[in-house]
Amino acid sequence: MFISKKHLSRRTFLRGAGVTMALPFLESMVPAQTPLRQTVANPKLRLGFLYCPHGAMMDTWTPKTEGTNFELSRSLQPLQSVKDRLVVVSNLAHHNAGPEIGESGGEHSRSPSVFLSGVRPKRTGSEDVRLATTADQIAAAKIGRDTRLPSLELATEDFSGITGSCDVGLSCTYRNTNSWRTPTTPLPMEINPRVVFNLLFGSAGSTAERAQKLKREQSILDLVAGDTRSLQKDLGAADRARIDEYLESVREIERRIVLAGQASATDVSLPSAPIGIPNDHQTHSALMLDLMVLAFQTETTRVSTFMMAREVSSRAFPNLGVSDAFHPVSHHGNRPEQLEKYTKINTYHVWLAAQMLEKMKAIPDGDGNLLDHSLILFGSSMSNGNLHNQWPLPVFLAGGAGGRMKGDRHLMYPKDTPMSNLLLSVLDKAGIQQDSLGDSTGLLEGV
Repeated sequence: MFISKKHLSRRTFLRGAGVTMALPFLESMVPAQTPLRQTVANPKLRLGFLYCPHGAMMDTWTPKTEGTNFELSRSLQPLQSVKDRLVVVSNLAHHNAGPEIGESGGEHSRSPSVFLSGVRPKRTGSEDVRLATTADQIAAAKIGRDTRLPSLELATEDFSGITGSCDVGLSCTYRNTNSWRTPTTPLPMEINPRVVFNLLFGSAGSTAERAQKLKREQSILDLVAGDTRSLQKDLGAADRARIDEYLESVREIERRIVLAGQASATDVSLPSAPIGIPNDHQTHSALMLDLMVLAFQTETTRVSTFMMAREVSSRAFPNLGVSDAFHPVSHHGNRPEQLEKYTKINTYHVWLAAQMLEKMKAIPDGDGNLLDHSLILFGSSMSNGNLHNQWPLPVFLAGGAGGRMKGDRHLMYPKDTPMSNLLLSVLDKAGIQQDSLGDSTGLLEGV
């Protein structure tokens, strides 16, 4: 039998005036009679790292039972719909985020930098900072080499303009990012969803064209309409439907960015806010997480980090009925009303992550879905925000890791097990063999 199935390259792009759009996986990208494991239908792992400061109310975070088919705690309840892809990891510690013997303070500067490095940052109040290459960047150097963006660093709060010493002789740089490309090269976190959108879909060297497009408020999809029509003529019904769904998700994000920009532009209380940054935290966070999902879906990048809030964040949560700022709430003093607020904020951040995970689960990818072929780490370098301690940390993993991780499990390890062991294990799931990372003592058995 002669098979004439059209084979579309995984590196096919939609192009228009000043923009380039990668495509999600399509059936047409699988050559006829080729085993899936030998094709792009067997995709490489995507790694996401979500950081939340100030620890958690561990009594409402940690599940009461361990093993399989465990019952979710109150703060983890939003993850019920993805529980089959969830692994809660308890009793981990990041001791290098705490002070050394004879020291005090500095936890809010060390916590973000230690989260993905496991290394105690150099004590300096100037710009001669030193840490280590973080787990995300170790991964980016391996599995991000053949993507347009080796990694994508996102956040919602920008403290990068604050320089000098922020905390007992520690540079403010340590607070500003989770991601370090080298021991002396911290990577900036982008907070503007429009900038991220242009980074994902705007072609290099077309700044003037993109600016003109935005001035006309023309959709990026209009610019690639000709290429889209040409491509769809040669696709099967399933691929045409998948393209339509993908383009609709792009258009929806674009619409939300435009609305966010209009709101920022007309809000006199925040006249300096760049166009495209929503004033509402939930809208802002959801946009950034949706952009991460789009980047993973199109394999524009396979590695991304998201700082859900900055250390010593002054953000309040009126949507939760919490008018106090995040950082003061974390210093709850064991007062019941403050502990309730603390739990609400913890649960809210988990809910934001759950929304992202549900979307990934609904996106076809290869022989499964995007969540099946991803591994997402959510956590903090602090346990009880009132005590600034580093054990036990609130941490969970989500995703199938390309068939290398089973969900619906709560794993409890011995007290003081290094969080760095989990980072080492995450890299191992991505096929990256690393002898050590930070204060690691080996892989975590059972992850």
